[in-house]
Amino acid sequence: MKSFLSLLSLLFCLNLLNAQELGLMTYNIRMATESDGADAWSKRKEFLTDQVLFYAPDVMGVQEALPEQMDYLTNNLTGYKHVGVGREGKNKGEFSAIFYNASTVKELDHDTFWLSETPEKISTGWDAALPRICTYALFKDKKSGEKFYVFNTHFDHVGIEARKNAAALILKKINELNPKNYSAFVMGDLNLEPDSTPIAVLKAELDDTFELAPNGSFGPTGTFNGFKFNEPVTKRIDYIFQKKTNSSKVLKHATLSDSKDLHYASDHLPVYALIDLKP
Repeated sequence: MKSFLSLLSLLFCLNLLNAQELGLMTYNIRMATESDGADAWSKRKEFLTDQVLFYAPDVMGVQEALPEQMDYLTNNLTGYKHVGVGREGKNKGEFSAIFYNASTVKELDHDTFWLSETPEKISTGWDAALPRICTYALFKDKKSGEKFYVFNTHFDHVGIEARKNAAALILKKINELNPKNYSAFVMGDLNLEPDSTPIAVLKAELDDTFELAPNGSFGPTGTFNGFKFNEPVTKRIDYIFQKKTNSSKVLKHATLSDSKDLHYASDHLPVYALIDLKP
């Protein structure tokens, strides 16, 4: 009996050693266009980077980031590195890049695929209006040694079939790339509300971290604000999912509605999840 209790105690301690809190964020930063007037990138970029640095996610997926915005984030997100290419190839078009805190996680592998019938090359899929991509990376937590995948994407805003097929393609890629069944997270602007068919496709194998937070989600229910500061934010189209087989647990979830001088940092609110990363 004594040896059994000692074994349980050892397993408990090992579990504590292996567990590590992981901060994840997804952020559609709104493409740089001066036609946004008072909400143009030039007027909000400093606040946006300050906001990210304040919350200090270990890994953050961005959407709608144009090359000039990628340059700004690279130069101003101190301590962060990134992976990803533009949807028109290399440094062209919008990025769905992944930024990561180089002091807390190590990037082991990464790539980008297109959400189309030919994911290995630049392409527009199904009935989509534009080329769409998913960038993924395999990371190792530097403290615990745990490995995990992050997939970051931006679904089409028009194509009904494109969004449904994109959801199925991402699930397929996760299963192909992750035979060792590491924890895996999918994040991004999906241009879909929770009751849509493509979300149901994803939820066959993924859990919405919004629904798993033990104390509920903090902040507005919605994530798309359209720069309308004086209106409630109710449209939820930005998500962080985790694979159902993850042993990791969601500790907190929030939609961050920070503002400065009655302006948001983007037309989307960032979504944040704190994860207890376990083997």
